[in-house]
Amino acid sequence: MARVTVEDCIDKVDNRFELVLLASHRARMIASGSSILVPRDNDKNPVVALREIAEEKLKPEDLKEDLIHSLQKHVEVDEPEAETVPLLTTSVPNAAASDSEVQFDRMSEDDLLRGLDGLVPPTESADDED
Repeated sequence: MARVTVEDCIDKVDNRFELVLLASHRARMIASGSSILVPRDNDKNPVVALREIAEEKLKPEDLKEDLIHSLQKHVEVDEPEAETVPLLTTSVPNAAASDSEVQFDRMSEDDLLRGLDGLVPPTESADDED
C-alpha cells in the first residue's frame, strides 16, 4: 500500500474521530516500543498505525479497549464482600442496659495505674537532647 488515507480505514472504523483516536493511541504504543505488524517502509508511526488498521492487523475493538484502559485512573477490582460479623454482647449485671446498646469493657482507675506501673519509659537518645 503506497499511501494510506482515512478512506482506506473508514470501512474498519465508522467514525472518523474514533479512527483518529485509535490510530494516535496505536502510534503512541509504537513509539513506546510496541512491535509493528506491517513493514515500516520508511513511514512514521501514525502512518504505520493507519496501515495496521487498514490491513486489519489489529481489531479496532481491541485498540478501543486498550485505549479506554490506558485512560482509566482507577480500575475497579471485584473483591469479595466482607462477611457480616454478629455483634458480641457482654452480660452486664446492670438491668437498665438494653440489648441494643453496645457495652464496652470498663477499667477502673486503679487497674489502669497498676498497668502503667509495669511500663518502662523509653530511653533518651542523642537526638532528644537538642
